[in-house]
Amino acid sequence: MKKILQHLFEHKTLDRSGAKAIMLNIAKGIYNDVELTAFITVYLMRSITIDELQGFRDGLLELAVKVDLDGYKVMDIVGTGGDGKNTFNISTLSCFIVAGAGKMVAKHGNYGASSVSGASNVMETLGYSFKNNNDALKKELDESGFTFLHAPLFHPALKVVGTVRKNLGFRTFFNMLGPMVNPANPDYQLVGVYNLEMARIYNYLLQQSDKPFTIIHSMDGYDEISLTADTKVITAKGEKILSAVQLGKRTVLPLDIYGGSTVEEAAKIFVKILKGEGTWSQNAVVFANAAMALNCTGDYNDYDTAYNAAVESLESGKAFASFQKLISLQ
Repeated sequence: MKKILQHLFEHKTLDRSGAKAIMLNIAKGIYNDVELTAFITVYLMRSITIDELQGFRDGLLELAVKVDLDGYKVMDIVGTGGDGKNTFNISTLSCFIVAGAGKMVAKHGNYGASSVSGASNVMETLGYSFKNNNDALKKELDESGFTFLHAPLFHPALKVVGTVRKNLGFRTFFNMLGPMVNPANPDYQLVGVYNLEMARIYNYLLQQSDKPFTIIHSMDGYDEISLTADTKVITAKGEKILSAVQLGKRTVLPLDIYGGSTVEEAAKIFVKILKGEGTWSQNAVVFANAAMALNCTGDYNDYDTAYNAAVESLESGKAFASFQKLISLQ
């Protein structure tokens, strides 16, 4: 690691194969926490290159526990995290609305490293048991339309760096990797990013996958459609900026989408919204993100049609029924 750090401290970058080798060594536990912290810190001080990001991804995917969901067309809705905004679990709630609308979701998530409650925190608190058994994952999809892939169970390297990331408490390049290494290899992806540089990198990488994708970035820094400002929306067809009113029928305030100060508080907010008891602002934000995900599938005539499907999923109770069924299977 000393040679690697010296190389990086001289403002040099890694090639793709070199980055992959380092990620494989991280997974094997070759580096100690101090070395890992120093290595991660480099990328807090300069931008990561596409070669580096691809190499790290290659290493994670080579070691990943395989998931075979052939025959299931699944979607993932995921934000990179690291925006420092502490919103409620918007992307996970959107997943259940999408499932309630009849689309299958294989959500890839982790504990919050830079936020109070990540997707894994809230799912675990509400009674979900993490697993990587393929048959069990398929059963959840069959019966609830949703399954959850807790990243450390599928990626050895993510398990190794978990403590270091939590102790650092702010975003690292591992935030960037999360949406790119869903072991289910989803057919559709809605990815939220915390800045425009990451949006450009993801656009380049997702174009190569040849699968439908949508990248979203709220122009005031959220890694999701926050409705607190305009949103940049990027697809294979191009990019545009849409207003909060266009996406969610209204503008909301940052305080309206606050996620709570504890995991337990976040879980209560989560269930309240999923039951259809959320505020107008909370509902609008979830509808907008779910609608963008549904629209990504190409099965809706336009965004407004997808938005109406999202509203129907929540207000009819189908989204909450999907969640209840999932938890009953644990």
